[in-house]
Parts: sequence; structure tokens; C-alpha cells
Amino acid sequence: MNLLLLQAQPNPFLGFLPILLIFAIFYFLLFLPMQRQKKQQKQMLAGLQNGNVVQTSGGIVGTIVSISANDDTLVIRVKPDNIRLQIARSAVAGLITKE
Repeated sequence: MNLLLLQAQPNPFLGFLPILLIFAIFYFLLFLPMQRQKKQQKQMLAGLQNGNVVQTSGGIVGTIVSISANDDTLVIRVKPDNIRLQIARSAVAGLITKE
């Protein structure tokens, strides 16, 4: 009977420790890189200028000819026939660099 009284009670924090570790792993492996990628995409879209070669989310590659006054749409020129397309700024997936 005395042995039961001498045993230490388990710490309730130790029960939550595995759950906290899982959340920390998810944050550093999933959420933090996604936030960085969103920030880079937003900076890229804000820095678009005339003459930049861009690729849309649909796979169209063209050169920016003009940016609308309200900054929501772009006009791009697509080769070889120099067709001009008006697209939403958010449709730009990335810049094509000349390397």
C-alpha cells in the first residue's frame, strides 16, 4: 500500500508533447515554405514591367506590352504572329529569364 503512495504522478504536459511536436514539424515543413512562396509570387507580380517575358498559368509565353492603369490586367504579345492578349495579372505564373 505504501508503494502506491510513493509513485510520482505523470506530468500532464508530457501527454501534449507529441502533439506539439507534430504541429511544429507541420509548421516548419509545410506552412512556412508556403508562406515564403506566396510572398515571392506577390513580389514578382508587383514588379512586372513592360518588356518582361512571362509565362501564364495556362502555359502561354509572351512579352508584356502594357500594364493597365488599374494594375489588374496586362497585355502580352505572343510570338510568332505578334498576337496581343489581355490577361489578368494573377494569371502570370512566372518570369522567363534569359540565361
